[in-house]
Amino acid sequence: MSAATQPDTLTSDARYVCLDLLGAGAYGRVYRGMDRSTGAAVAIKIVELDMSTEELNAVQKEIHILSQVRCPFVTRMYDSFVVGMQLWIVMELCVGGSCADHARQGRLHEAHIAVILRDVLRALVYLHAEDMVHRDIKAANVLLYMDQHGTGIRVADFGVAGRLQQAHAKCERAFVGTPYWMAPEVVSRKEYGARVDIWSLGILCIEMIEGEPPYLNENPLRALYLIATNGTPQLQHPEKLSPSIRDFLATCLEVDVEKRPDADTVLEHPFLEEADDLRTLIPYIQAAHKLRQDKASS
Repeated sequence: MSAATQPDTLTSDARYVCLDLLGAGAYGRVYRGMDRSTGAAVAIKIVELDMSTEELNAVQKEIHILSQVRCPFVTRMYDSFVVGMQLWIVMELCVGGSCADHARQGRLHEAHIAVILRDVLRALVYLHAEDMVHRDIKAANVLLYMDQHGTGIRVADFGVAGRLQQAHAKCERAFVGTPYWMAPEVVSRKEYGARVDIWSLGILCIEMIEGEPPYLNENPLRALYLIATNGTPQLQHPEKLSPSIRDFLATCLEVDVEKRPDADTVLEHPFLEEADDLRTLIPYIQAAHKLRQDKASS
């Protein structure tokens, strides 16, 4: 780890230690770490506090939401505190990396996609029942998890999540998310609710099929225009897909919000009955973990 990315080594009580850099996002860097009191591996997100007020508010909101969430399909937050001019957020470590890593390599078959979508939907059912909307469902925010108790899927990154009972101007017209996964009603600045996550789920499905979301070769502004004008995106090779997954996509990617079903209804779609056992993802998780270990030791 270079000096430029090296965080303060320990917290003030020396409970956590950072080991190696896993990645970087809009609001900070994520490290593999260890809880010295238990020896357990953790993920440590480190945010520099010399950021704008808007950015800091987004981080604080993520901490606030995660501190309230109690769902086995959402990444767990263990602790948060300030060290010098850094904010440390300690979370569970998902050793299998993100679904984006595996989708780009074409590893995921329909039965794998079904089990991932099923558990993301279970997370969305919980969040929507709690009047929360994620607003950034995509493969990079869906993580593969494994420990001694089993394997699972975790939805991560609540930096742009919102609560639906807030004033409309603060949530239901907010232009937030990642352009390529945005629902048409978000792009058009219309009032929206939890079903924007269902549209993003459909784009996530395409991403896992094709390795990327629609319009990724376009700049973000052009992609937003195409989302608003084209409606449901076209698949590159629909003939290679089963009728079941095509129907699932049509269900999620319904432009008319009134016709687009809620998370509970989508969870009953027949395609999800084709879900493979979570244990079939173990080779992918182990491969991602080994690759990370090899990079850390090189």
